[in-house]
Amino acid sequence: MGFGEAMVLFQPAGGAPLETCGSATVHVAGAELNLLAAAARAGARTGFCSRVGADPFGRRVISAASSLGVGTGLVAVDDTRPTGLFVKDVRPDGARRVHYYRDGSAASALSTADASRALAATPSVVAVSGLTAALGHGPRRAVTHLARQAHARGIAVALDPNLRPGLPPVTDLLTSLVPFTTYLLLGLDEAVPLFGTDDPASVFTRAAAAGVTEVVLKAGADGCWHAGGSRSESPRHLPSAAATVVDPVGAGDAFAGAYLAARLAGLPRAAPPGSAPGSPPASSPPTATPTACRRHRQPPPCSRRPPGSPPAAGLIRPQTSARHRSDPRIARSARDAACRGGPRRRVCQRLAVGGRVADREVGRSAGGRMHASGATNAIDRLRRDVRSAG
Repeated sequence: MGFGEAMVLFQPAGGAPLETCGSATVHVAGAELNLLAAAARAGARTGFCSRVGADPFGRRVISAASSLGVGTGLVAVDDTRPTGLFVKDVRPDGARRVHYYRDGSAASALSTADASRALAATPSVVAVSGLTAALGHGPRRAVTHLARQAHARGIAVALDPNLRPGLPPVTDLLTSLVPFTTYLLLGLDEAVPLFGTDDPASVFTRAAAAGVTEVVLKAGADGCWHAGGSRSESPRHLPSAAATVVDPVGAGDAFAGAYLAARLAGLPRAAPPGSAPGSPPASSPPTATPTACRRHRQPPPCSRRPPGSPPAAGLIRPQTSARHRSDPRIARSARDAACRGGPRRRVCQRLAVGGRVADREVGRSAGGRMHASGATNAIDRLRRDVRSAG
């Protein structure tokens, strides 16, 4: 269950700057909705709790969320406030700058009553972010209420700080929510405000001491660090699989959505790219280094399974939605995860990484679409590859 704001996004066509563009494309985006869209495509059942205006933009947000497989039953329509807007500008150096027009928006009136609606749905996980808390006093109280009450009821809390320099400061609030957090998914640049350091080992130690169960430290082009909340675990670095970065905006949201979907599906906390079916847990070093794939110029994440070792049926769990569970080709692909090159190796590479599906594909295809669509399109292509590999 995501709790936050989705807005209509205007983006200059062809990457032109705002000052001179002659036209713009229209999309729908927002941190929590991006996350939910990626999670839905990865096989998770998702729902969005939010508010939109009684206007064409609000209807567009609801329609877009529904088309992405995200439940909209908890999206309230506000007759007195408009739907929020934002505009993305591409600077001459290629950097992206986002301009928000959300003061007084429908979502800026989110309250503890809305948080209670989300809790009443009894989700497995509630996802909140600093962006929502920065919308105003009402949303700030709502995020606090949702996180604390979810924790008290045994509902997992996923927190993505999503700190933005141009928004009201919420570091103090996020710090107070850390003890109630199950999954902390933060960027390397957000670690210093929250924990006073960006050293991965220190971040994990301090987060665990504060009560966090599981941490993912995102580092953009450098991949991420992953470990559980135990003091005995050291963070494991996973390099990024992105080959070409088209647009980094929203990549972290899609990464988080696919990661949470994988965890809900039962995948282990740290499944390194080099882990093979039947290999030791992620906390142990792999027993062998696979031979580099000629086609992809990198070590594959799965090598031939040793004779007699059990298959890794859980490898594809994030992809086995209800309409795919009966497909024998998917089951056969999981049993035969020993890659020998070509499409099958590529399939295993994506499946084995779980949450990193988003990291790989958003960099290639986020472009002018809704930001989460890079991850969602990746899942669609993945399903086609699974069928062809079978």
